[in-house]
Amino acid sequence: MDMRYIEIEKNLVPYRFDMGIDNELFTFEIHYNSEYDFFTVDLELDGEVLVVGEKMVYGVQLFGDVLDNRFPKTPIIPYDESKKSQDVNWNTLSDSVFLFLYEVKGDA
Repeated sequence: MDMRYIEIEKNLVPYRFDMGIDNELFTFEIHYNSEYDFFTVDLELDGEVLVVGEKMVYGVQLFGDVLDNRFPKTPIIPYDESKKSQDVNWNTLSDSVFLFLYEVKGDA
């Protein structure tokens, strides 16, 4: 398994960026709720809004409960490789917790 992660620039939030996943170019929009200290993600494909306000939850796959082939097939999971943090908040995101893409190489 090959792992890479999506770099989130917290100081730019709210902001949008494009990223290629599974041979598709997705647009991500990152938001932060300062009152309750959590991040959300909006996702678009080819200008079509697929989801708004998906909350980042530690260890839970983003868009994992969506059965729709327009979403990334590669799991995107907030995770801390050092296992020091188990929350996704302002202090942990892009410090110890990253949005990992769990790509399986070869035929699965």
